[in-house]
Amino acid sequence: MTVDLNALSASLDERLRDADAALARQFPGERAIRQPVHTVYVPADRYDSDLVPRWRAEALAVLANHGRGVTDLADAFGLRPDLAVDLDGRLRDKLEREPIEDLRIDFEDGYGTRGDDEEDAAVDAAAESLLRAIDSGRGTAFSGIRFKSFEAPTRQRGLRTFARFVAAVTRDGRLPDGFVVTFPKVTSVEQVEAMVLACEQVEAGVGLDAGAIRFEIQVETPQAICGPDGTALVARMVHASAGRCTSLHYGTYDYSASCGIAAAYQSMEHPAADHAKAVMQVAAAGTGVHLSDGSTNVLPVGTPDQIRAAWRLHGRLVRRSLERGYYQGWDLHAAQLPSRFLATYAFYREGLGAAGQRLKNYVGQVDSGVMDEPATARALSDFVVRALDCGATDEQEVQHLTGLDRPAIDRLAKRSPG
Repeated sequence: MTVDLNALSASLDERLRDADAALARQFPGERAIRQPVHTVYVPADRYDSDLVPRWRAEALAVLANHGRGVTDLADAFGLRPDLAVDLDGRLRDKLEREPIEDLRIDFEDGYGTRGDDEEDAAVDAAAESLLRAIDSGRGTAFSGIRFKSFEAPTRQRGLRTFARFVAAVTRDGRLPDGFVVTFPKVTSVEQVEAMVLACEQVEAGVGLDAGAIRFEIQVETPQAICGPDGTALVARMVHASAGRCTSLHYGTYDYSASCGIAAAYQSMEHPAADHAKAVMQVAAAGTGVHLSDGSTNVLPVGTPDQIRAAWRLHGRLVRRSLERGYYQGWDLHAAQLPSRFLATYAFYREGLGAAGQRLKNYVGQVDSGVMDEPATARALSDFVVRALDCGATDEQEVQHLTGLDRPAIDRLAKRSPG
């Protein structure tokens, strides 16, 4: 061979240095952080420090009244009876222990347009209630607010609520753990850049460290999916966020309405919704930005038949999202908590045995007839990590199934620096 491979390799390293650095910066991979399975949206004027215990009681009550036995649960959610027996106790434990994983206090569509004095008072009351809930152990692992958009008519009010709330919950130079704000109705990359500027100035104004404020981009407009130049602006939005974007959240009804879809056909499973979420999924891949599906507005209220029908619909939609790689969604009512967690737990419990065995075979290099790639092993490990994070399994069961402890699972899932 006459080619000097060492010299060629050095030349390629030099040529690709900037591209390598850009790839590492822009696509760092999955973050070593838990992703909640849902976000509960509550209008700001309906939020108080007792929200979590109140929703817990309401969820357990509706479950007791309309899902009394294992057979009922299996029928309502289409589960095998043996799986329903296993899930019955796990579901009740979850509702007792952590009925809400992520809470968003809503000053946008759920709150509406009020006078400035009224909204200011609501901001102050909600911030005080959030801190009281945290201090009393009645808080949630993740929390935050959604404020009005940076569209011209609502920009000033949205900015005022955002800055006032952040200032009110900042203590000793820190925000509450797991705090994030939702940035709605984003239509341009420039709005994301403006949000970065707002975060920087609010941080400086209230004494927070640079980068402390993180935000979710809510994809509710067709412009975010397809800009005027035909490009997927949502991808550029992620990279314009200066590392502050934690999630992309799909807004079912605003997006559908903006696409001209009749109200009766607006849903999380409309083809327009699937297209938008597929673009979001590709835009977020490798960036460490999470994805969240939207909500259904069919609530489990009314007659027993109506409640069970709404549970079946919600459970099916949750399962559909999970199968498509959207591991989070929105919930709007306490009676949706049983169907959220039951469908989520069923998804992980049904797949846990096979995932555990494949991981065990992969690590042990067992010839099982399935040759899994490292990328597949990472996906299998990520599945197990998510099951652990939400409470669908525990570390003892996972070690029994896989032969691996939690740090080893995290490493395979690329969830830790090791």
